[in-house]
Amino acid sequence: MLFGPESTGKSSLVEALAKHYNTVYVEEFSRKYAQKKADNNELLSKDDVLPIAIGQMQLENAQLKNADKLLVCDTDLLETQVYSQFYYDGYCPDIIKKYALENTYDLYFLTYIDMVWEADDIRDQPHNRLNLFNRFEQALIDAKKPYIVVKGRFEERLETCKKHIDELLKKAN
Repeated sequence: MLFGPESTGKSSLVEALAKHYNTVYVEEFSRKYAQKKADNNELLSKDDVLPIAIGQMQLENAQLKNADKLLVCDTDLLETQVYSQFYYDGYCPDIIKKYALENTYDLYFLTYIDMVWEADDIRDQPHNRLNLFNRFEQALIDAKKPYIVVKGRFEERLETCKKHIDELLKKAN
């Protein structure tokens, strides 16, 4: 599970890991959802949080059927919760909070903010990166989720992820 603030390389890592392990990955549903709204000159609101969460879980459940030993995910319900609470003054539907705690993943890779922030139509927090990183880390701690912080250039991040995934796969066999 790739987890963390915007523009920290999650999507690139997910794709590279899926390719390396010859498996499928789950894209971040909220990016496409938010892009559609932006294309129509609409802003996201708290009314979009639940549809985003549902869309993310539908993608994950669909890809789980196609995974071979490993499913690599770009975000999850806990990330949806963190962003919802950040953007909407602490608001997050209880159902999302419930399932964010109940959904289990073997390991979270929390992406650090030491990559260059790249602007796009969706990203809007270039000056809040450390605050957001700290919120993501605290969410993992509060939810008692296993995680590793990944830092450095893309290649370093990828190698860190592969090392820990290889360890998990060995334990599973």
